[in-house]
Amino acid sequence: MAAETFLVERSADIAADPATLHALIDDFHHWTAWSPWEGLDPDMTRTYTGPDSGVGASYAWQGNKKAGSGSMTVTESVPGRKVKLDLTFLKPFKAENVTTFLLEPTETGTTVRWQMTGRKNWFFRLFGFAFSMDKMVGKDFEKGLAQLAAVAEAR
Repeated sequence: MAAETFLVERSADIAADPATLHALIDDFHHWTAWSPWEGLDPDMTRTYTGPDSGVGASYAWQGNKKAGSGSMTVTESVPGRKVKLDLTFLKPFKAENVTTFLLEPTETGTTVRWQMTGRKNWFFRLFGFAFSMDKMVGKDFEKGLAQLAAVAEAR
């Protein structure tokens, strides 16, 4: 049987300073411009609660079968360095994961590392050989990082 936990990680070098990227990640209102999942349901409903950004900022969504439903809450925010979120999926399957964005300054901008960790549910533990979390989510992270770069570099 496969491991009970998983890690999905992608990174990208983006020609923008860490402060610009932090602001785009730390405030869920900006996610509509770069999140790889925003186009899955044009009728998706979004609810924002708590502060606009930083620890306690929350975002919930509800959409079609592709978009599903769930919520995210910022649990740690270090300006220009890190944003950590609790991510809860309700549909199409229930899961609780932790998502972390790490920002590392470089000579030409910032390296952004996007990570998601969590416990595999029984389905993924049993069929993990055919349904890798990395294969399921990795391409979305790559798309999101490319879109984040486009938005940040245009600022």
